[in-house]
Amino acid sequence: MAQGARRTVVQVVAVVALAAAVTVFLSVAAVRHGFFDLQVYYGALTYWARDGGEIYDFLRPGTQYGFTYPPFAALVMLPMAYLPWNAAIVVSVTATVLASAAVIWRLLDPVARRSGWTRWFALAVALCLAAAYEPMRETVNFGQVNMLLLFLVAVDLLWLLPARSRWAGVGIGLATAIKLTPGIFIVYLLVTGRWRAALTTAGTAAVATLVAAGLFPDASREFWTEALWNTDRVGELAFVSNQSLRGVVARLDPQHPSTVAWLVLVLLTLVVWAWRSRAAVAAGDEATGLALTGAVMCLVSPVTWVHHLVWLLPGLILLVDNGMAAPARSRRRRLLLGAASIGYALLCSRIVWSWEKDFTGVDGFLGSNTYVWISLALLLGLPIRRWLTPGGGERRGDDVPAGSAAAGVPQLAEQDRGEPAGQRHRVGGLLAVR
Repeated sequence: MAQGARRTVVQVVAVVALAAAVTVFLSVAAVRHGFFDLQVYYGALTYWARDGGEIYDFLRPGTQYGFTYPPFAALVMLPMAYLPWNAAIVVSVTATVLASAAVIWRLLDPVARRSGWTRWFALAVALCLAAAYEPMRETVNFGQVNMLLLFLVAVDLLWLLPARSRWAGVGIGLATAIKLTPGIFIVYLLVTGRWRAALTTAGTAAVATLVAAGLFPDASREFWTEALWNTDRVGELAFVSNQSLRGVVARLDPQHPSTVAWLVLVLLTLVVWAWRSRAAVAAGDEATGLALTGAVMCLVSPVTWVHHLVWLLPGLILLVDNGMAAPARSRRRRLLLGAASIGYALLCSRIVWSWEKDFTGVDGFLGSNTYVWISLALLLGLPIRRWLTPGGGERRGDDVPAGSAAAGVPQLAEQDRGEPAGQRHRVGGLLAVR
């Protein structure tokens, strides 16, 4: 058998073995939620479109949970009301898988090329590992829309914006109109000086919202004046699944959580994020800008359920990217790959649920907020690298797509390959060429 064919057989066997191992792991570790959130969407849309009720009046029987997204999200999801329930499940799962594959491929493909990995094999392994990732499996089991929103944002930041497309910003605008939290990416564009894209984003979100208001005035009025402000519809802030700074503060004193303390933490976090995001874009590292903003969104949002932490996936992938870019057997490579492995393992482990009923004491404070610490670690420590243009000069974030040098493979600046460089300075905690 030829060496290439032998390698392919070994890789196929490895993928099958990994998929089997992940399946066994999921059968033991994954919690079955019965597509709970999808049932809320499906029930609310059916009640609204087919039974003549108001969408925001619907509550899933026996719970306080109702439809919490803006009316434009209801417009996008409206066809679901006319599908059989099992078909709605198939559409939800398929859309999540395809969106996940596209985002992971875009972030991982440059690493595979630069490292000499077989590209299909790298993607297959990554998808298997993603299936075991708790936020991802929670997204699928709840029937959530998280990966679809991440995909829309990634289309702008990883494809359209680096290519200077006039459509850059449309994806973020649509994501913001569907669910308000991706609106922080509008702030990201403003902080990093991409005014045209920010205007496109805000315009897209506004037009989508106005279209929904024109079609569904009663639903829009109820959402913006009542449903949006009804926090009882989303759950308890101190619940251990809320892995945001607000959740940390709420778990310190569930009866009287300090709003002032939370706002101070949010302000400090945003200052760090703005500084690091500007550094990332100045260095041409748009992918890190995406990862930093995803992490800060999870931190500053009042409610960040575990399934929302799919926004940390880009950061974990970029840790692997930076680790593989470091010299073989170097301390930097061991540190970055070790950090990625530990973060990933913790985010697969359901560790925070060990303190679901009692999060008091030092161990409760540290353990119940484990995923918050990972978000903070990514915000503070995710490397920022300068890239080189095909001609050998440095490039900025608005020049060409990050990760697409002459042969489509990122060419790292000298210090990111661990080689001697000229005068250096610190950017976002990492060395960069001046």
